[in-house]
This record gives sequence, C-alpha cells and structure tokens, in this order.
Amino acid sequence: MTHEIIFAGFGGQGILSMSMTLAYSGVVEGKEVSWMPSYGPEMRGGTANCIVIVSDKRISSPIVSKFDALVAMNQPSVDKFEKSIKPNGLLIYDSGNIVVPPTRTDITVAPVDIESEVLKLNNLKVRNMVMLGAFLSVCQVVSIGAVVKALPKVFPERYHHLLKINQEALERGEKLVIEAATPIA
Repeated sequence: MTHEIIFAGFGGQGILSMSMTLAYSGVVEGKEVSWMPSYGPEMRGGTANCIVIVSDKRISSPIVSKFDALVAMNQPSVDKFEKSIKPNGLLIYDSGNIVVPPTRTDITVAPVDIESEVLKLNNLKVRNMVMLGAFLSVCQVVSIGAVVKALPKVFPERYHHLLKINQEALERGEKLVIEAATPIA
C-alpha cells in the first residue's frame, strides 16, 4: 500500500522533524520512502510543508499534487491544502490553531486538541510528536514501535535525553483521536 501525505504548518512547529520521523520509521519497517521538504527562507514563523510517501513498492516520483492525508498544524495549511486531499482521504489538524474548520464532507476530518496534551506533558516542544501519534492512530502507515526506533536516528545525539518525552507524546497522541475518526487503510 502507498500513502502520500503532506505535513504543513509554520516553521518552528516541528513539521520537518515530524515528517522526517515518519520517513525514517518507514525505513525501519523496510518500506520505500520519499521525503521532500519545502520551506521559506525565514524558517521559524514562515510556512513549512513536507511531502512524505511511504510504500510497500517502489516510488516512481516524490512529486505529488493529490494526497491521501493532510496533517495541518495551522489555519493557512488547511486553507491551502484541503482541496488537495483525495476523496476518502484524511485531514487531521491541531484544533487549537484552526479558526475556520474544514468543510469537505468526502474526507475523514479529525481535530486534535494538542494544546491540552502538551500542557499535561509540561513541554510545548512535543506538539509535533503528539500530532504524529494522533495521525498514526487514524492512518496506520507505520507502527508506533517503528517511530520509537527511528527517533534516535532523527534526533541529533545532543537531544537523546528528550527521547523518552517524545515517546510519551507519541503514545498520548495515539489515544487522542481514536473516538474522533475511524481508521483508514
């Protein structure tokens, strides 16, 4: 099965590290992956998005214009990419950063209250891992176990002391949307 996903938000929200973690997790599971980031020169505060493809077979091109899923961390990302989701696809978003919710009825829409979870964890920097866990609970692209194995490869060694809190954030995110949306293959 092939999953074509776009992660989008502001620079500084962990979009690139979240998407890179998913890509490395696919490698851990022996899948074919493509990771294609896009961000403005201003990085923090500017727009950032990344296309990730995870597949059981060879990937012909990393360039995709229609996606199986959108993981959106802010309103501009929903506004820009909602139309790019394939019918029966998934739009999962940070409900605390979205003022105008998505309107499509031919996709699964899953709002995630990331703010309350990062406050419980007492660490605002793990928003992206809460979101990745939530996404993987709805769309089983890779296992949470593969993500945990991939984290040390994604994080520079100087941040390995944060692996435990990131694993906890993943697991909390995984539990957030089980009732909000039904899984898709």
